[in-house]
Amino acid sequence: MDELKRTPLHDLHIELGAKMVPFAGYEMPVQYKLGVLKEHLHTRERAGLFDVSHMGQVILSGDSVERIALALESLVPVNIAGLAENRQRYGFFTNDAGGIEDDLMIANRGDHLFVVVNAACKTEDMALMRAGLEPKGVTPRLLGDRALLALQGPAAEDVLAGLNPAVREMRFMDVATVELVGADCWVSRSGYTGEDGFEISVPEDKAVDLARALLAHDDVEPIGLGARDSLRLEAGLCLYGHDIDTTTTPVEAALTWAIQKIRRSGGAREGGFPGAEKILAEFDTGASRARVGLRPEGRAPMREGVEIFAQEEGGTPIGRVTSGGFGPTTGTPVAMGYVAIDHAAPGTKLFGELRGKRLALEVAEMPFVTQTYKR
Repeated sequence: MDELKRTPLHDLHIELGAKMVPFAGYEMPVQYKLGVLKEHLHTRERAGLFDVSHMGQVILSGDSVERIALALESLVPVNIAGLAENRQRYGFFTNDAGGIEDDLMIANRGDHLFVVVNAACKTEDMALMRAGLEPKGVTPRLLGDRALLALQGPAAEDVLAGLNPAVREMRFMDVATVELVGADCWVSRSGYTGEDGFEISVPEDKAVDLARALLAHDDVEPIGLGARDSLRLEAGLCLYGHDIDTTTTPVEAALTWAIQKIRRSGGAREGGFPGAEKILAEFDTGASRARVGLRPEGRAPMREGVEIFAQEEGGTPIGRVTSGGFGPTTGTPVAMGYVAIDHAAPGTKLFGELRGKRLALEVAEMPFVTQTYKR
């Protein structure tokens, strides 16, 4: 733990009784005194505060936001040039084989783009952006002086509006500069729980002040990585390195909604990104496997690595669980994974092999809980 990095909120986590664990090179809170189950349910019912300062916050600057956007489109299969000012969009870096190098959030801030990347991929992502963007006149800069907080749950708007009522005007995927605790904060109405909420980039010297101001509200509890994982799983959201990686294409991963028509075959700016030939071909012909929701029967969760079979006995695996656990909101085990495309239809009966015994599961629609974004 001595060699791990710490976020600006580290001492506050200790004060709040967090259990700290290594995660993506950082010492991070996995849970607090409430425990994972109650933290999960509290976020669904009221509001949870997450420290996500380990994520990479990157500014892309250049002559104009149009030039920056078109340059970034050479690395991602997403319509960035059409992204309106003060709006953000989900995207991903792809490789020449059509695999996903990382997933990210991209915001148009008028004269620059603001990008948030996964903690474990920061070094590789910065190298990728420097190599791909600097020759096009775009400079990527990884920020080291800001923290990132996420306030998630049905009470999130009321809580944050208590510090600045301007946030009530924001809709899902809006971004704005908002003054909070005397600091200019970059706020997006987004998150990774399936709930309404906000992500807040705050100068690191004001991070503890902001966290304390939010935690002072009766509806807010600190939430660790354990509940963050179960919340995003119930919401059907991918975890990079588990549900998506360099070997999975966006089509296999059921992320085709994130590739706008203008970047697809026949679009005005079709292709031009790594792996375009394979990815666009899969739009037409389909992929050989698909990411699906899975509902195990009974009470036993099926976790990452469980092999999936079409028959109760014999045969070879037709898929594998990539994320799984108990859904505190659903009250049942939930999972997601990849299965051969001819077994991917909702309602298909399959079997997961758990400790040498095959247990029944069913392909299910995702998300497992209704998303409550404010659109």
